[in-house]
Parts: sequence; C-alpha cells; structure tokens
Amino acid sequence: MDLSDIFNFLLHLDRYLNNVIDKFGFFTYLILFLVIFAETGLVVTPFLPGDSLLFALGTLAAGGSFNIILLFAVLFLASVVGDTVNYWVGNFIGAKAFEKPDARFFKKEYLQRTERFYEKHGGKAIVLGRFIPIVRTFVPFVAGVGNMSYPRFLFFNVVGGFVWVSLFLFAGYFFGNLPLVKDNFSLAILGIVVVSILPGLYEYTKHRLRKAQN
Repeated sequence: MDLSDIFNFLLHLDRYLNNVIDKFGFFTYLILFLVIFAETGLVVTPFLPGDSLLFALGTLAAGGSFNIILLFAVLFLASVVGDTVNYWVGNFIGAKAFEKPDARFFKKEYLQRTERFYEKHGGKAIVLGRFIPIVRTFVPFVAGVGNMSYPRFLFFNVVGGFVWVSLFLFAGYFFGNLPLVKDNFSLAILGIVVVSILPGLYEYTKHRLRKAQN
C-alpha cells in the first residue's frame, strides 16, 4: 500500500467501512478490534488509521450502523491491549533492538527522540503519545525498552486509551452527522489527519533545527 492508497482510504473511510459492515456484519467489531490493536500494538504497522478511523466510526454509530457502547468498549479494550503487548515486546527485546545501524524500524534516533519526549513529559508521554500518529505506536514499545514499571505504565495506558477513544469516537458520534460535516466528510477527515500530524511535525522541525545549529 503506497501513500496515495493510504490517503484515498482515509478520505473515503465512510464508504469503505459501510462495505465492511455489509460484508461481515457483527464480525466487523472483531475486525475493528484487530485494526486498533495493530495500530497501537505493533511497531511495524504505524501507518494504520487511528484518529480518523475513530471519528468515522462514531459517525456511523450515530447513523445506527454500530452500537456506540459496544463499539467504545471494543475500541478501548483494543487500545489498552495493543499498548500492553507493545510494552512487553519492548521490555523483552530491550535496547539491543536499536544496536543495528541499518535497522529499518528500530533506529537509534527514534529511541533517543522518544527518550527526550519522556524526559520532557514523564509518564504523561504515554497519554500524550496517543494523539500523535506513529509516535503512539512507538511510545509504549520504548516504555518497555526503558523498563518503566508496568503498574505505572498501565495507569497511563488506561487513561490515555480512554481519553483518546472517547474524544474521537464521541466527536464523530455527536458532530459527524451535522449537515456541514456530513456534506464535507472528506475534508473533515483530512482536517483530522492534518491536525494529528502537526505535533509530530513540530517536534521533527525543532529537532532538525537543533541538529543544524550543532
């Protein structure tokens, strides 16, 4: 899947999701669980939709395609289980995963950048990372690598998962079917994608400027 395919999928989430619902019915809940689990729990799948998917699902739930309470429970559980698995994989693998200079996913630069993120925000990094694409996939892994105590990680994991899923899912549920949003759904999704990547873009730009000055 190239970049154009990803953007096409994101901009037409409502269409694709309706097709999935028509084909799989109740098993769509399981599919959505696996998507959110993979997006938060597997370092190799950070490209999967997160914020925009939750918003689109909330919109469809408002239209009667999903039971909003069951949907919330499934997605919240997936987000917590995903981060938990990611944490323990990082804890098991350890910093040695970053020792290879030509590693595709485990670059030393990622580890150092995330460590600075932790130094700045402490345990809140687990919560804040939920709202930054790619970072939300990588933060729990690095928490495991850095041997953060699991009870402390679990607290921030649950809080972060609850806030993240609640914010985007219920935003879609309450606002997604407003005529202004419904008639411009693709623009609304694009806006969510852009806003989601702004924090990461800011941090990347700041990092590059600091590197250029040194």
